[in-house]
Amino acid sequence: MKTVLIANRKGGCGKTTIAVTLAAALADGGWRVALADADPQKSAWRWLRRRPAGAAPIRALDWTGAGALGSGTKGADWVIVDAPGSIYEEDAAALVAEARAVVVPVLPSFFDADATRRFLREIAGIKRIRKGKAGVELVANRVRPRGRDAERLAAFAEKIGQAPVATIQERVAYCDLAEAGLTVFDSNRKVHAPIRAQWTPLLGALTS
Repeated sequence: MKTVLIANRKGGCGKTTIAVTLAAALADGGWRVALADADPQKSAWRWLRRRPAGAAPIRALDWTGAGALGSGTKGADWVIVDAPGSIYEEDAAALVAEARAVVVPVLPSFFDADATRRFLREIAGIKRIRKGKAGVELVANRVRPRGRDAERLAAFAEKIGQAPVATIQERVAYCDLAEAGLTVFDSNRKVHAPIRAQWTPLLGALTS
């Protein structure tokens, strides 16, 4: 079983969208996938309740209660964990202890980049990450196709010495499909093919 934690202490970075889309992509690939919601807002949990019966199955896990962390994973090939929006060092350590990789979404803005840089410093000292047992992958999220977003992200990557593994552009398709418990990986429409392709580098990094 491989566990992937989607985390950033900066709220509003698209953490849940990354989590549900990654879970759907893996389920579409034929793996047995569980989506664990550790965020008290339970956005991922509510998304799964909307998911239609005909879509690739994803098991729902509620990790918000006391002692729930790590439960219900038996039989899963992958467990995708949607971490709390306001994550602190002790919480991060407990969640990272379950993870093979930590995926950190970052938006192309000064405030998000600054918060993400501090979060990366905090988790770098966690034993599992420090010893290389859990990798850290950055994902540039909600990037506008035009404008200065690419320039800002390049400056951020240079400052921290790590480039995002994937760049996910801002698209209304994510919101439209989420209302039905779906993602671009549940759609066969040609218009969604280029959007799915943006996830290939992240999926490759996690599955290699």
